[in-house]
Amino acid sequence: MYSFEQLSYFYKDKKILITGHTGFKGSWLCRVLTKMGAKVSGFALEPPTNPSIFNTLNIENSINSYIGDVRDLKALKAVFEKECPEIVIHMAAQPLVRESYSNPVGTYETNVMGTVNVLECCRNTKSVRSVVNVTTDKVYKNNEWERGYVETDYLDGYDPYSNSKSCSELVTHSYIQSFFNPETCKENLVDDLGPARISTCRAGNVIGGGDFATDRIIPDCFRAAANMEDIIVRNPYSTRPYEHVLEPLFAYLMVAKEQFEDRKYMGNYNVGPDDDSNVNTGNLTDMFCEKWNKLSLSDCEGNPRPLLKWINKHDGGPHEAGFLKLNCDKLKKTFDWHPVWDINTTMDKLVEWYSVYLNKGDIEACTDRQIEEFINSGR
Repeated sequence: MYSFEQLSYFYKDKKILITGHTGFKGSWLCRVLTKMGAKVSGFALEPPTNPSIFNTLNIENSINSYIGDVRDLKALKAVFEKECPEIVIHMAAQPLVRESYSNPVGTYETNVMGTVNVLECCRNTKSVRSVVNVTTDKVYKNNEWERGYVETDYLDGYDPYSNSKSCSELVTHSYIQSFFNPETCKENLVDDLGPARISTCRAGNVIGGGDFATDRIIPDCFRAAANMEDIIVRNPYSTRPYEHVLEPLFAYLMVAKEQFEDRKYMGNYNVGPDDDSNVNTGNLTDMFCEKWNKLSLSDCEGNPRPLLKWINKHDGGPHEAGFLKLNCDKLKKTFDWHPVWDINTTMDKLVEWYSVYLNKGDIEACTDRQIEEFINSGR
């Protein structure tokens, strides 16, 4: 069932609203959808980093971009009324674990009430047919199991970020039962096919070119490489389900499409890599260093850059899970889905992206080429 050609055909001329479109994942998604010919609008705060992939790729020039806060229901509602989206992909969030410890109130306000506001707009906008709420692999109560978490496992994220995303899942479930049930919610009918369909997607650790966030290992690697410094790794032994940013984005589009056409595909879905791409942070950093050092880049004066390396330096930061893995059998069995790029290819692509960026190359062409390569690899 999973076909890139079908996705492209489906999304041509569809009206899509993305919350969080100015972020790392949102910018890549905007680029993918505009290449498919979709009519894209976005609602989000200003880009969260400087530099940002949103500005680097000139995303604002190809979509209807609205700057606003998902905590502002009035502003969000005005965009829904103006754009009349058919599909909504909700990605606006406070996404950083460490930031959630320093600002728990803001994290809960954004990740919980932001979700409430988005779903409230969806239920009051008759054009909306399909909604995907993007959460995280960290929604589960982490028992440090070696087995992958499945969609029916207990939700109870530890830190304020993870827990707020667990709450976002519960909010979504409540709204589905209360306002999007075709048997009891006749007032929310889009047409004779019933009310809008909603799913949540719980993605693994997403990496790729263009992420400039703080407290993330790949941006930390790039900043160290650009500044010709050692990479500081806080916890090299933590294992995560790393995947290229295009993996979950195409999965979100697949789920949105299939439930748009048949509500039986509504559900909760894990989106993560195969087991061989679950690696610890130290190994991931080793891969970055090895691939970066093969580039033989020069500094601004033409001198060879020193070899990149990392050092283990735990900074006494807040609690983080040691082991986390997802079981994605539900997504695979339901849609005949499978990951396209393994961790080695993923690292090749992100190192290529950052090297083009650092050397002031054609980063838009590089991004578009990687999207095409991903699609061709998945055929």
